[in-house]
Amino acid sequence: MHEAHDRTTLYRRGYLANRAARIVAEVYEALEEKGYDPVAQFVGYLMSGDPTYITSHRDARTLVRTVERDELLSELVRGYIQAQRAVDRTG
Repeated sequence: MHEAHDRTTLYRRGYLANRAARIVAEVYEALEEKGYDPVAQFVGYLMSGDPTYITSHRDARTLVRTVERDELLSELVRGYIQAQRAVDRTG
């Protein structure tokens, strides 16, 4: 087996992490306001890269495109893990 396959590549989140969190929250709210399922719409956008999954309401489509999709995905995973840990602590 090649040595490269034995190593774990580290992914380092950039300085946009806090900005990504704010954008996720703002876009989520805009999607809710328009009556969309925010989770389904985010999944569609993250999987395809097609910005039409995000509403233009409250300039959400433009806003979401200011952050790379991997930054948004990192923020969503981080938030999920934090929430699960909080649930585990409170039992």
